[in-house]
Amino acid sequence: MIPAQMREKIVRLHVTEHWTVNQISKHLHVHHGTVTRAIRDEGVTVRTVQRGSILDPYLGWMHEQLHATPDIPASSLYRMLLERNYKGSESLVRSRVARMRPRKVAEAYLRLQTLPGEQAQVDWGSFGTHQVGRATQKLSAFVMVLSHSRMPYVRFFYDQRMGSFLQGHVEAFEFFQGVARVLLYDNLKSVVLDRKDRAIRFHPTALQLAEHYRFEPRPVAVRRGNEKGRVERTIRFLRTSFWPGIEFRDIDQLNEKALHWCRQIAGGRKHPQDPSLTVEQAWLQEKKLLLDLPSEPFPAEQVTEVRAGKQPYVRFDRNDYSIPHDRVRRVLVVRATDKRVRILDGDRQIATHERTYDKRATVENPAHIKALIERKREARQHSGLKRLGEMVPSAEAFVQISGKRGHNVGSAVAGLLRLVDTWGAGDVEQSILEATTADSFHVAAVTQSLHRRLAAVGESPLIEVRVPDDKRLKDLHVAPHKLSTYDLSDDEDNTL
Repeated sequence: MIPAQMREKIVRLHVTEHWTVNQISKHLHVHHGTVTRAIRDEGVTVRTVQRGSILDPYLGWMHEQLHATPDIPASSLYRMLLERNYKGSESLVRSRVARMRPRKVAEAYLRLQTLPGEQAQVDWGSFGTHQVGRATQKLSAFVMVLSHSRMPYVRFFYDQRMGSFLQGHVEAFEFFQGVARVLLYDNLKSVVLDRKDRAIRFHPTALQLAEHYRFEPRPVAVRRGNEKGRVERTIRFLRTSFWPGIEFRDIDQLNEKALHWCRQIAGGRKHPQDPSLTVEQAWLQEKKLLLDLPSEPFPAEQVTEVRAGKQPYVRFDRNDYSIPHDRVRRVLVVRATDKRVRILDGDRQIATHERTYDKRATVENPAHIKALIERKREARQHSGLKRLGEMVPSAEAFVQISGKRGHNVGSAVAGLLRLVDTWGAGDVEQSILEATTADSFHVAAVTQSLHRRLAAVGESPLIEVRVPDDKRLKDLHVAPHKLSTYDLSDDEDNTL
């Protein structure tokens, strides 16, 4: 409350003496707001001192430019003023342009009313990141809202790709137990590939989804986010009501909590148009008018072409998944959900794995690796057997019969190759024929035959000496010793 005497003095100084508000404030030691209020309470217009500006000579020209081009940036006007010998700052130009620029007429919006079961709105919301092993994954919330009842469905994913987009729809329809007739979207790349005014080129997979569930996909007009305000407000409500302080072990637990939030928190609100009902009660009435679900859900998978190199793996989403060894060096197809990764060669599925969201991880099927190891072992045996058969023609049949009798084929081939290296191919060939005649299909029988044939001519058996391939042993020098010293007696040896 301003005292009457103080008010009279303030008005007199301002009207009669032409003092400014700041001069009166300093003279009477009162706040300038108090001075202004006292003057206005008396019905007097507060005078302000108009100071000259370095920009004043250019104001007429600036009005012309803004009238001709209302959207011209202040930075462009500043550059044009510099060319006209303006010496002031850019900030002064910006502040004056902000006051001079023509304002658009405020647009009024009608309150949109939708019939039960008629429309749902869909959008994505970004919710930071989550650490999965060595990978930092982006968290995104797929949100679908029934426009009449305001009942939401929320599902978190690690991406916003087509596979997650499709899966969000499939699970939302199952949650609502039906499908709205029209689904309203922003101009998402998962829905709209290209747009020219009202001419829209839809994503073919989005059209297949719409055909399967018999709904109409309808993108909102460009820069008309107000047309899907119900899903926008739901995402904002999700950020303020659900997200702050949320703790979760993994994305599955997060989605369990999100589903609980949809039913208990979002569904428990009063319906904005009928406060006698909750959102969930309105939904229970609306779902009777939704379109029925088809007998089979739409196949919601991320489809990606990958190329297998020389190793039996394909890379998908920064991780390696094993494939059969006979499918290397070809283009394959990965079909992935949030839980499984299927790998196909044409129409044939060749591998399936549990999906990982880690980074640089290797997911293997032990059977794939075991088959490759067996194939490598067989290849080595085949190579050795081919070499053996070229030197010893009877060896191939000998090894085959040996394998049928339970002996190790690889050991047999390796043993016969060692005998060829030691005794020669001709002698080994004769000994194999002798062992075959004796019905003894074992490498030991061939070795005994070689020793018997050598003893028959009075020669000692050959002893295989294997020296390691070591340079230190090959270059080792041993000084020869005089053998005559061994014939001397101990006494004679001591006198040497």
